[in-house]
Amino acid sequence: MNPFYKNMALWIVIILMMLMLYSLFNPQNIAETSISYTDFLAMVEDERVTDVVMQGQELYVTDINKKHYKVYTPQDSNLIANLRQKGVVINAKPPRENPWYMSMLISWFPILILIGVWVFFMRQMQSGGGKAMSFGKSRARLLSDQLAKVTFEDVAGIDEAKEELGEIVEFLSEPKKFTRLGGRIPKGVLLMGSPGTGKTLLARAIAGEADVPFFSISGSDFVEMFVGVGASRVRDLFVQGKKNAPCIIFIDEIDAVGRHRGAGLGGGHDEREQTLNQLLVEMDGFESNEGVILISATNRPDVLDPALLRPGRFDRQVVVPLPDIKGREKILKVHMKKTPVGEDVKPVILAKGTPGFSGADLENLVNEAALLAAKRSKEKVGMEDLEDAKDKVYMGLERKSKVIKEEDRKTTAYHEAGHALVARFLPNTDPVNKITIIPRGRAAGITWFLPEERDFKYKDQLESELAVAFGGRVAEEVVFDRISTGASNDIKQATDLAQKMVRTWGMSAELGPMSYAKGEEQVFLGREIAQHRDYSDETALKIDTEITKLIHTAYDRARQVLDENMDLLHQLADLLLEKETVLGNELDALILKKRPEFEFTSKLDDDLIPDKKKQKTEPAAKEESAATDADSPNKTPEAEQPADTPAADDSTDDEPKE
Repeated sequence: MNPFYKNMALWIVIILMMLMLYSLFNPQNIAETSISYTDFLAMVEDERVTDVVMQGQELYVTDINKKHYKVYTPQDSNLIANLRQKGVVINAKPPRENPWYMSMLISWFPILILIGVWVFFMRQMQSGGGKAMSFGKSRARLLSDQLAKVTFEDVAGIDEAKEELGEIVEFLSEPKKFTRLGGRIPKGVLLMGSPGTGKTLLARAIAGEADVPFFSISGSDFVEMFVGVGASRVRDLFVQGKKNAPCIIFIDEIDAVGRHRGAGLGGGHDEREQTLNQLLVEMDGFESNEGVILISATNRPDVLDPALLRPGRFDRQVVVPLPDIKGREKILKVHMKKTPVGEDVKPVILAKGTPGFSGADLENLVNEAALLAAKRSKEKVGMEDLEDAKDKVYMGLERKSKVIKEEDRKTTAYHEAGHALVARFLPNTDPVNKITIIPRGRAAGITWFLPEERDFKYKDQLESELAVAFGGRVAEEVVFDRISTGASNDIKQATDLAQKMVRTWGMSAELGPMSYAKGEEQVFLGREIAQHRDYSDETALKIDTEITKLIHTAYDRARQVLDENMDLLHQLADLLLEKETVLGNELDALILKKRPEFEFTSKLDDDLIPDKKKQKTEPAAKEESAATDADSPNKTPEAEQPADTPAADDSTDDEPKE
């Protein structure tokens, strides 16, 4: 029976019992009408009363019309004499007394009600339908065999992490193989990586591969509004784990309870800290947890308490990185297994055009392509759908209905042309993938780059990127002799990059290889409360001077490039106004036509150059072809973002130019 209907039936029975008791304790004859003693005496004087029944101080009266009345009489010694004088028939009954069982019921009724309520709540707790008084119980969910299993075959692009976690499964299945030489099975594994890289998916794959119980819980499930609940739930979680050993316990987003102790302005008796203390004790305390392996995931390892990261607790720390080009190709193939794709779809080309995309981004790309193909009434997902979906995922939907003034449109064209030309004429810059003045998201125009995947950035590259960031602002100034708010995001990103070059990376000749970025941590991230600096005012002035010098040098470099190539700037802006979208290879062809001797330091991959035969002639059609055949850039850090990232503009202009 459904618990809801069972509870409803119980309450209906209770209400009926209360109504019945009320009717027993308040007997009323509906045929009797209560009247006052004065009216009764008047009826007796008028000889309208035929007989009465006396029962204690209550009189039941019958008049000459056979109507019945009820009267409460005071102590009146003349009443009987008056009745006899008027010829009224007098009957007498003993006073009303409740039966013994009713007296017992009256005395025990409150206790019975309390017992009933207690039984009701106990049944609720035992049935699991409610959470009353179960705060200290762990909310870990035991993975059911009925759920769709995820295995290591469903995880791609992170082979090293898969291999290391595959050993955990082997530890649990054959522990003697490793312990016979004195080895100790790891107690904990911490998965670290950017959002969307597949940490939780890896844990689900372990659950699918390991033939052992798998408990899953979120870090936020430990902490409640009541003091001591978190620590109690940790204890209960490990009690369940010991009962089901060998087993795996997975805690997602462990930074919710594992942050550095002493963070912020609170005292040491913070509820979250007590939960963390209990977790530390359970992982490596006096009591052993043999056969219980704890796996946790976080994208904020920098805020975790050091005691949580030491050997003996999280013995292994597995980094789950963003996938490289081969990894992205494998991830795309995994997601395309569930989606019918056309023969023209080439995952390798999509992988080359999506640097910096995480596994979640690639899954979203395939999903958006499937939705676009369904919207276009296609039977299979084609390359065109995937390219359009890539642009949509990265930059948002085109705002084709946006009404733009011709003056603003022209300013946007020169702004984006400035970014593109500075990027192509300066060394150590990424190739331009696409330039468009069609509004997307919050941006009025976008210049997209295709950055090369590398582990390091060099000073000359960063200086060139600073100049590229100012290309749009300089173009507006040299052409229109006026500046707009559209470059606010460019300026912000360039300033942040220059500060990092000087304060963090030691790229200033004046200050040398020293770091001046201390004391910039947030208070509640588990670092020092006081914001301080460990350098003098004179050094601070030098830092500001060096940052300003970098900014002005980059601005002058961008201006020099555009002054020397003013004819190309006008031609590219006119081409953008005509076609709205210019591809990277079209820009290179325009430059080589005017500067045949020029050699590019970076080139687009041949696979990413679209087939010109497939391009349409109308401006809108050309934009569609560009969105289909060109590839979106990496989510570039710092200096690349001013030129190709629209979403972070903080200006008041409704149409920022990136």
